[in-house]
Amino acid sequence: MGRIKKKGEAGNAKNFITRTKAVKKLQISLPDFRKLCIWKGIFPREPRSRKRVSKSATSSTTFYYTKDIQYLLHEPLLRKFREQKVLEKKISRALGRGDVTDASRLERNAAQPEKTGKPRYTLDHVIRERYPTFVDALRDLDDCLSMLFLFANLPSTTTVPAKMIARCERLCFEFQHYIIVSRSLRKSFLSIKGIYYQANIQGEDVLWLVPYKFNQRVVGDIDFRIMGTFVEFYMTLLGFVNFRLYSSVGLRYPPKFDKAKDDEAAELGAFKLEGNNALAASSQAPAQVTGGADAETGPDPQTQAQVNKLIRQMREADVEGDEAEVEAGEEETAVDAIDKFEPVAPGGDVLPQPSYSGEETESLFANFTFYLSRETPRQPLEFILRAFGCKRIGWDAVLGGGAYTTDERDPSITHQIVDRPVIQAASQKEDGGDEGETSQQLASNQRMPGRIYVQPQWIWDSINDGELKRPDLYAPGAQLPPHLSPFVQNTQGAYDPTMPLEQQQPEGEGLEDSDEELGEGEEADDSLAVKRIEGAAEGMDLARSDDEEGGDGDNGSFGGFSDDDNAAGEDDADESEDEALAAELQYQRELEAELTGKPVKRDTASPQSKAKVEARKRLAKQAKEEAEELERAKGMLSKKKRKLFEQMQYSNNKKSAEDQKLRAKRRKLEKQKTRAKA
Repeated sequence: MGRIKKKGEAGNAKNFITRTKAVKKLQISLPDFRKLCIWKGIFPREPRSRKRVSKSATSSTTFYYTKDIQYLLHEPLLRKFREQKVLEKKISRALGRGDVTDASRLERNAAQPEKTGKPRYTLDHVIRERYPTFVDALRDLDDCLSMLFLFANLPSTTTVPAKMIARCERLCFEFQHYIIVSRSLRKSFLSIKGIYYQANIQGEDVLWLVPYKFNQRVVGDIDFRIMGTFVEFYMTLLGFVNFRLYSSVGLRYPPKFDKAKDDEAAELGAFKLEGNNALAASSQAPAQVTGGADAETGPDPQTQAQVNKLIRQMREADVEGDEAEVEAGEEETAVDAIDKFEPVAPGGDVLPQPSYSGEETESLFANFTFYLSRETPRQPLEFILRAFGCKRIGWDAVLGGGAYTTDERDPSITHQIVDRPVIQAASQKEDGGDEGETSQQLASNQRMPGRIYVQPQWIWDSINDGELKRPDLYAPGAQLPPHLSPFVQNTQGAYDPTMPLEQQQPEGEGLEDSDEELGEGEEADDSLAVKRIEGAAEGMDLARSDDEEGGDGDNGSFGGFSDDDNAAGEDDADESEDEALAAELQYQRELEAELTGKPVKRDTASPQSKAKVEARKRLAKQAKEEAEELERAKGMLSKKKRKLFEQMQYSNNKKSAEDQKLRAKRRKLEKQKTRAKA
């Protein structure tokens, strides 16, 4: 005889455990249990049947896997939590006895990160457990960077201490320095939420969001304890990742931090990168690395002389081989050409085209010197420009320290980023005028000759397209091109802001806005007449007979006539219907004139309005025929396939309706522009 199984000791009742039982089993408080679950990656589970798991289970009961809770019993952090709980009990007991001296002694012995800076515990072992390989850590870096950049911009409060904000900001700057040195930044997008960045780090695409530099208002309905738990874990994770990334490019971690420059708001300029002695010679980014003791001393004179001798010999050999290289140049060009993959069918999927290398894109701004006006966002512009090769960036002194130059009249500046409206007329100050609070020396409408002035969007569009855009399209005061997200792939048939409106809108879509184009007077009356005719056509069915509403023939023929005869009969019926509607409209006008005592308004429609009316009738007839053909085709499908087809048709109609709204909005804007120019 087998063992008798008792209820609640096997199956789902044993596989799941409630949160209350889990907290009691671990002997910790509920906040510590939440911390532990977040750090270890354990989350609630939903059983298939709550009745089988527990009789008293309600909709608010939270379940966990029993094996997950059993796994937490061996966690070293439990001992730290229990020690902290015991210490808090001792302090409260001493205060209850009135022994303030003993309570203060216990408090001094306790680890207080907000005062001493020493953590109560470390999460290093948790990082090693959750991310066994470095690629796993890179794949989970999106949320980590977004959260840390968010907390780096928050104001310090009681729930968000200043030391946490400072550490988040420092980790973010260290990560940005690696992106600059390794030239890993690929794309960026300006959105309402903030600025999106995408970087390719060791073959993995990392996308994160950075909020704008505005004054943040901290509201009370946000649980910063839960967010702070995630931030504490992410700070440890990013510290590990930064160390590994810096080591991979031959940099010492952590970089030297200059407190004086940081007080001047230098931000990225407050960090000094140094190369390791073993990897400094093989580093691929010497321009961004500041050497230590080796950089201060010059090279050996004998070694330098031998190097110069070898260089002269190589130059002589190059001169002799120039002729041979010129002859073989054409053949090498033909051999080195990269194959292009083009779609066979028109409108097919466009395959990504290969390229030689990304060195040209990575050094897009290497040959330029930029100056940032004081109204432009300095932090994102400096980061993007440096990540794409620019080494000389100046800005106004009010934006902080660390600039290449603060003189706006510097002749070495090739591009200036401005974001202020163009002033047509402004009073020029004399040389003896009062000096302003800033170091800006030019008036708001004054321009330096030989310098290119562009708006900030020029930077983002250039790096997203991988080429320098035309500066005249982004000149100050110019109407900017649409700033599109580089992370969204255009689908066939969808609305594309870069294409002309005439190439992507279907035939007859702009006729709905034709009434707005008509002027006042007779053309407006004619448009009203057209609307009345359409309303009468929708509300009345005078010209249709019972035979037209329901036909017996399967092919649309009746009485042995052919389809051409039927089509001719339908055209005659439409013409008679239009004549009847026009006669009724004329009769309505005569009645209105008789009541008001005014002369009868004659139909003096212009040829343009008549052509539009004819086009509407033709499109309506065509749409009706297509709908009938579609209904006949659906009748040949099975029930299952018909439902699937209707679902596909619903989703396609929904997308087309959204695209139609965007096209209508664009038509309206273009009409406003043409009217403003006129």
